[in-house]
Amino acid sequence: MIAFSLLVAYLLGSIPTAVWVSKLFFGVDVRALGSGNAGATNVARTLGWEAALPVVLVDVGKGALAAALPKLFWQGFPVWLPLACAVAAVVGHTFPVFAGFRGGKGVATAGGGLLVLAPALVGLAALVWLAVVVLTRIVSLASLLAALTLVVGAFAWPALAPWGMKPLALLLCLFVFWTHRQNIRRLLAGQEPRFAFGKPKP
Repeated sequence: MIAFSLLVAYLLGSIPTAVWVSKLFFGVDVRALGSGNAGATNVARTLGWEAALPVVLVDVGKGALAAALPKLFWQGFPVWLPLACAVAAVVGHTFPVFAGFRGGKGVATAGGGLLVLAPALVGLAALVWLAVVVLTRIVSLASLLAALTLVVGAFAWPALAPWGMKPLALLLCLFVFWTHRQNIRRLLAGQEPRFAFGKPKP
């Protein structure tokens, strides 16, 4: 049961939404455009919001479904299994077996998993993300600060974090920082691009 759950969660995470949407509807691989990242931000920046919206929804949904797998299909599962399934989905999103192990950075999928496990904590992180995007238009900075908010919230307000959320929030935060390591270098150098709201440049 445990191994099967983790495998299914990984395969769910491996669905390369950004790659499939860009290829199916635009005839290009989004990894060959913009930042080269297979995520919703790069899709929005290069192909527009009409392409990015389904990417966001599916990426969040696959994380949520992965975290809910044990509860949906099994009884008496270990209490830590939904958390492990959420992590497996994020790993799948970043290293997708269906797209040559070149995926996205895992923020939306992590958010979907945590939405099932700790919705109030995710709501707090989402507010931080939105505020930073509006104020700075730097999506990577918003994602990093939202990840930090998860950790701070889990430790500062235990009521928002059910069993196991503290180590999970810390693990996912470290993973998000690792997947954003190039963005962090550009942020420190003052070279991180700002997101332009509206249609992408032709």
